[in-house]
Amino acid sequence: MPLSTPTTPAWAERKPMPDSAESAEPLALYIHWPFCLAKCPYCDFNSHVRAPVPQARFGAALERELAYEGAQLGRRRLTSIFFGGGTPSLMAPQTVANLISLAKTVFDPAPDLEITLEANPTSVESARLRDFAQAGVNRISLGIQALDDDALRFLGREHSAAQALAALECARGLFGRMTFDLIYARPGQSLSAWEHELRTALALAADHLSLYQLTIEPGTKFEALYRTGAFTLPDEDTAAALYDSTDRITRAHGLDAYEVSNYARPGSESRHNLTYWRYGDYLGLGPGAHGRITQEGSLYATRRHRAPEPWAERVEQHGTGETSRDALSRAERAREMLLMGLRVREGIDLTRFATRTGLPLQDALDATILAAAVEEGYLIHTPQTLRATPEGRLRLEALLGALVL
Repeated sequence: MPLSTPTTPAWAERKPMPDSAESAEPLALYIHWPFCLAKCPYCDFNSHVRAPVPQARFGAALERELAYEGAQLGRRRLTSIFFGGGTPSLMAPQTVANLISLAKTVFDPAPDLEITLEANPTSVESARLRDFAQAGVNRISLGIQALDDDALRFLGREHSAAQALAALECARGLFGRMTFDLIYARPGQSLSAWEHELRTALALAADHLSLYQLTIEPGTKFEALYRTGAFTLPDEDTAAALYDSTDRITRAHGLDAYEVSNYARPGSESRHNLTYWRYGDYLGLGPGAHGRITQEGSLYATRRHRAPEPWAERVEQHGTGETSRDALSRAERAREMLLMGLRVREGIDLTRFATRTGLPLQDALDATILAAAVEEGYLIHTPQTLRATPEGRLRLEALLGALVL
């Protein structure tokens, strides 16, 4: 059924933008849909199971919050929209269409606006892919996670390997850009098995892959199972070998590791995620969403109520589910920019670092650790940039813990 033409509600009308809005930091928009069919045992995201999913209420609340925040920010330059979750492919396609249309109304959309939606490859959700394309989504992100049925069952996924392959074929015919996730370094996974799975995935990939090593996150079902010894993860040497093999095989297929866990053909990097890693401005809407917003010369960290129903009540009553808006100090900005920027291969532009944080690089790092990291070949420091080498990105968590003040 064709989607109806989105309409802008009366409460979305806003005053003319301030003159300064055009010169503001470009904006990325994140929209969080908090509902899933089931909670995966490894997941620590803000996701909830509801039956039935309250589509109408939460669709209306997201529209209302978007209009409210757009009126506060002015007509900022919009470079990307990302529907994340939870499981955004459980959203009604008409809601997606309405939100895209509204975002283009309250902000100034870039000509090459990137619009990504996360989807799972169950048969029900795959049937909606065409509707999401018609709604305006031009980049799809499929949560494949594995191409092995036993691994999918272990990971608590609701789809089979056959459904994953069918969804990939369908998506390739509908979207100009496509990415999908795989989780590796799973219990008992050998190097040869992962290499075979990865090569199968690369034969199906369009322009981008996200490849994550399985980690145990606090508060998840996997954490409880792992503590009891129900399963073990590969040791450090095996994990390193898996990472090195992943980098080698993806490069052979023309995809570069532009971030610790993300691989893309040149020019096909996720523009939305690059906003995070380059420490740009992003507006986060929906339950539990975070943001970083520049206003009147200050950078604010924003947070919204995490629980879905209380968030919706706040929006219905006040127009926004925001619970905090804190101005970040120079030291806080510097720390965040270092933690994000060293994840990407391009590293950190030092002129932008000083402009964005108000601090020169030397005031944000331990000079002794920096010198040692450069000497060991983990970092490259020039007058223009600071970036991690492949060896440094492999050890990034420990390196950042010692380096950043």
